[in-house]
Amino acid sequence: MSERINYRSGAVWEDLVGYSRAVKVGNCIEIAGTTAFVNGELVGKNDLYLQCKCIFEKIEQVLLEAGSSLTDVVRTRTFVTDISHWEEFAKAHAEYFANIRPAASLIEVKGFIDPEMLVEIEVTAIISGAKV
Repeated sequence: MSERINYRSGAVWEDLVGYSRAVKVGNCIEIAGTTAFVNGELVGKNDLYLQCKCIFEKIEQVLLEAGSSLTDVVRTRTFVTDISHWEEFAKAHAEYFANIRPAASLIEVKGFIDPEMLVEIEVTAIISGAKV
């Protein structure tokens, strides 16, 4: 049986809702919906591209903490409040994943808890060559 490791970011929402920033079981890492909040401040207000870049940086950090990297990402799921700005998302996604090419979804949603949030991203990574 593979050990389960939960990773925390320290966000108040983790305890309030009862979730982890990321969960690693064996060679699989699931990263929860990630937003562009850093130290309680939203990065890239009114800028989908900057919010995406911030999120990908945060995702990369938790992957590194879990012994992985962006190259192990096999799926991204992105939720946006306005699909007409898909090109801003696409530009940021390509900057991080153009050579990795994970399976990807882009889904429009009605909104998020904070109305200034434009995007939330989830990631699945499978560590290549990891012993389970």
